[in-house]
Amino acid sequence: KAMEILVALGRIYDAKEMVPVTSAQIAGVSYKNIGDPGLEFMTDWANQNARVHIPAFMNPAGIDRQLWRQLGFPEAFAHKQIEIIEVLRRMGVRATLTCTPYHIGIVPQKGEHIAWSESSAVSYANSVLGARTNREGGPSALAAAFCGRTPRFGLHLHENRLATHRVLVNCKLESSADFGLLGYLIGKQVGNGIPFFQGIELPTDETERTICLKSLGAAMAASGAVALYHIENFTPEAGVYGDRIITQNAGSIEITSLDEARAVLNHEGNQIDLVTLGCPHASLEELKDIARIIGNQQLKKPLWIASSAIVREDARANGILETIEKAGGKILADTCMVVAPLEEMGIKYIATNSAKAATYLPSHQAAIVHFGTTEQCITAAIQGKWKN
Repeated sequence: KAMEILVALGRIYDAKEMVPVTSAQIAGVSYKNIGDPGLEFMTDWANQNARVHIPAFMNPAGIDRQLWRQLGFPEAFAHKQIEIIEVLRRMGVRATLTCTPYHIGIVPQKGEHIAWSESSAVSYANSVLGARTNREGGPSALAAAFCGRTPRFGLHLHENRLATHRVLVNCKLESSADFGLLGYLIGKQVGNGIPFFQGIELPTDETERTICLKSLGAAMAASGAVALYHIENFTPEAGVYGDRIITQNAGSIEITSLDEARAVLNHEGNQIDLVTLGCPHASLEELKDIARIIGNQQLKKPLWIASSAIVREDARANGILETIEKAGGKILADTCMVVAPLEEMGIKYIATNSAKAATYLPSHQAAIVHFGTTEQCITAAIQGKWKN
């Protein structure tokens, strides 16, 4: 059945052959997204003793497995979610439950073929790491995990990794939030194209650079369907091929201001129910920075920072978790504000530093969103209101 899915996919996209893949990231884990039909589909395969053939790991679920009761997640939802996770574990899929596997040691090499499915992870793997993956759906990623291969089409082929748009950035990017705003604008304009960026000044600090590139890719994948981008003289393929990475008939875009994106993503008013960071999931370095900004201050509004369970345990060992919890904040693992049942929990006004989250939350959660920098978001949690 798994091979039938892959063959059908290959025929649709005129693939000539299969390509072996070294890992698979399984999306469609949240009960909010797949519901009972998705659970039944996976249970059927698990009951036939299906087992993954290559390393496979899970995208975020709809709950924090440790804190869901404490945070008020609906019990019926939580039990269904736990069932989904256990069914996938029966098939050998690791319960990493993160959208940033590269923060927990899953780092494919340049040219390595993989079958990943979460949009921001796909963008980071293709663009920053130079690995090769299409944006897999949940069933096709699971099928690839069983078979150890996927059809060779799309971004598995060099000729399909050439840039379709040249993007000249003529404005200053001062924070990861600004990189997210840029990503939002470009995703809207290029759709599923491949941008080649010129004029971007990347942070010299490697940690800051990683955060900014993560934000850029996540936003383009949310406002459009960008799965690969190139940055002149930096990303692996742009470094090797230079201008030859751009198609002859590439479109041209110039960005002189981020104001348009900021106006769309940041709504008027100052009411907030929740401040949420970590979309994509926060690294240990990001958690350190958040703890530094909070210091000894107390929060008036809930602050949830999404990350992986592994990173949260590292934060516990480093005293970062204690600082954040002492102020009244929470580091959530396993889940994400986009796929958690926030609407059911009565959470409507949300502040975030993520352009990806700000793009998805209005449609996925019927939320009213305030968008800003990490500092602005933490200040809002401390003061109890958003300041435009």
